[in-house]
Amino acid sequence: MNKPYSILLYYCYSPIADPEAFREEHHLLCLELNLLGRIIVSKEGLNGTISGLKEDCEKYMERMKADPRFAKIDFKVDESETHAFTKLHVRTKAEIVHSGLLHIDPNLRTGVHLSPKEFKEMKDQDDVVVLDVRSDYEYSVGRFKNAVTLDIENFREFPDKVGKLKEKYKDKKILTYCTGGIKCEKASAFLLEQGFENVYQLHGGIIKYGMEVGGEDFEGKCYVFDNRVAVDVNKVNPKVISTCHVCGTESDRMVNCANPVCNLHVPICEKCGWELDGACSTECKEHPEKRPYDGTGYYQKEMNGYNPLKGFNRRKKTDVSA
Repeated sequence: MNKPYSILLYYCYSPIADPEAFREEHHLLCLELNLLGRIIVSKEGLNGTISGLKEDCEKYMERMKADPRFAKIDFKVDESETHAFTKLHVRTKAEIVHSGLLHIDPNLRTGVHLSPKEFKEMKDQDDVVVLDVRSDYEYSVGRFKNAVTLDIENFREFPDKVGKLKEKYKDKKILTYCTGGIKCEKASAFLLEQGFENVYQLHGGIIKYGMEVGGEDFEGKCYVFDNRVAVDVNKVNPKVISTCHVCGTESDRMVNCANPVCNLHVPICEKCGWELDGACSTECKEHPEKRPYDGTGYYQKEMNGYNPLKGFNRRKKTDVSA
């Protein structure tokens, strides 16, 4: 049975002359279509993960592709029984994914894009290194078999790791991958800039790999940035690779420690979750600021003054006066 909601994952490197003006216009579009999620707007383009009723998401994709700046967007579309978010955030930032590599324009030079089928055919060749460019908490719950991973807490640490990669793998074919493809755009471009000659990237990322070729040899779950936290992608030879932070049993249930001062983001099995009341340790369970645990291990972030209706009342007044 078809599920009523869609979840869209997308990005587009395309110049936006006035990001703040576009942010407001785009925010109003999302409000009009009853969409929820997170969208980042910058001078270099867009990066978004949103959810909504299927017909509303279809309208959104049509509107986006009608704009010449975003006609090339490759939407990854998944089905859902409900919204994957509880709020809408449309923000402006310096980059659509924080890398610190502001001088790199993926439209000018980046790694060769591989379709999921091409990636699958190349990944096990002797002269190939499959490189995960995601953060440690992402690959801890799922990654490609035999992939090289980096000890990074966030993507902006990636450039600092390239020196050691160059020592070991400079003469290899480097196949980069990430969740939806966006990090690979700058990661592969930076590898080329640093002297690597044969650099490729999985177009559409892990998500499209699962959709188009069944996710073979992706072990564990794929970490996603919505209320689902982690999703299955491997329909061919799935396995669990992560273990409970507390007891060590197999678990891919990612949670945040209920102690906000700790907020450790790790796998914790359901049994340990209830025994420690959502905490990652006895010490955190007894912390005076510990949050109430509802069995999910998910805690809504504060809005920090962000107003999701910014500009909406002004637009309504304009529409009435017109």
